[in-house]
Amino acid sequence: MVRTIKADGRTEYEILAEIAGRCADDSTPGAASDVERSVGAIIEAVRLRGDEAVREYGLKFDGFSPDQLVLTREDMKAGYDAAPKGFIRAILHAAENIRTYHEKQVQHGYEEKRGDGVVIGQIVRGMDRVGLYVPGGTAAYPSTVLMNAIPAKLADVGELVMATPPRKAVAGRDPHGLPAEILAAAFVAGVDKVILAGGAQAVAALAYGTDTFPKVDKIVGPGNVYVATAKRMLYGLVDIDMIAGPSEILIIADGSAPPAYAAADMLSQAEHDPMASSILLTTSADVAERVAREIEAQIETLERREIAARSLERNGLIALCRSEDEMVDVANAAAPEHIEILTDDPLGLVPRIRNAGSVFCGPYSPEPLGDYYSGTNHVLPTSGTAKYASPLGVYDFVKRMSYTYYTREALEAAKDDIIEIGEAEGLTAHAAAVKKRFG
Repeated sequence: MVRTIKADGRTEYEILAEIAGRCADDSTPGAASDVERSVGAIIEAVRLRGDEAVREYGLKFDGFSPDQLVLTREDMKAGYDAAPKGFIRAILHAAENIRTYHEKQVQHGYEEKRGDGVVIGQIVRGMDRVGLYVPGGTAAYPSTVLMNAIPAKLADVGELVMATPPRKAVAGRDPHGLPAEILAAAFVAGVDKVILAGGAQAVAALAYGTDTFPKVDKIVGPGNVYVATAKRMLYGLVDIDMIAGPSEILIIADGSAPPAYAAADMLSQAEHDPMASSILLTTSADVAERVAREIEAQIETLERREIAARSLERNGLIALCRSEDEMVDVANAAAPEHIEILTDDPLGLVPRIRNAGSVFCGPYSPEPLGDYYSGTNHVLPTSGTAKYASPLGVYDFVKRMSYTYYTREALEAAKDDIIEIGEAEGLTAHAAAVKKRFG
């Protein structure tokens, strides 16, 4: 089910490159442009016709558009009260962990007062309004609400608007068509308003603003290819968080690694999507063989075993490496969304990891711990972008503004240098703006 190779300094990198390009390789000729054309038409319809277009596409794609599109904090509280008590207990614990971890990311401005009549500084302010997209479909993702909303609220965002598609199948239990768990998570995380619409049409409505949707400054949150394409096409009109690809895990394991744990963790990613990637790097031939056997046995117990099987067959890999150094080099080259370290000294290896979205250390730190509970964010760079991108955090929801104050005496002391630079650049009006103040 999972191909196994011996690392030789070439083969493993070729396979990693093949896996990294899996999204492009999987698409049929013209598929991307077809999606872009469809999304472009949706964006234009929403720009021109606003809520009317949003409702039309909701009926077309979701089969359901409720009479009441906007939900308030009171509606969220009703979902909180209706959700199972065990679930509420769990998300309250998770929210506290997420809040505690992200509080340390809160940024503050500064001011520098020089003795020569100069004051310079920086102000850090939360964005005025942010849109959070939460996917619907066959599953509910309350953890996505917590991971996106809590850092935004800590950044002091003025208003946090959540858009999510309602589901006709849920309407019999909840007239809004949303699972109580989603509303409960929104209530706990501090979402200000929920709008019952999804897809590219909701993204466009958040970007342009309609009678129902307030125009936002930034759109965050995952979604299908149409949502991702809409975010990419609207970037510039609004800011976005990232264009996330399929989920990934790369495990670094020595002979001490429990094969059953490694196999379970590879399967935890493989069940996401046939495009998900699960990679094991190990210096132990015994571990490599036993993990492969464990995967074969454990997959039979999974509800989503067919998805996991396709993922592992297409994008799974077990590579037998010659040394710990080689495992680290391959991992850094892959720059995966998740790295898990199953070695004798996992924390000792962390300083050598340069490129990863999130790192999980030791046999009792499985990746789902970060997905749901530990407090680290699960919105992470994928497809090798961890070489330059970071997990979602409080810093993604703020803007920085600088300010300057000079006295006449301070500007007089600096004027000759400013004039010299301005004239050297051929921007004589810049130089003249300084000269004018001194006759």
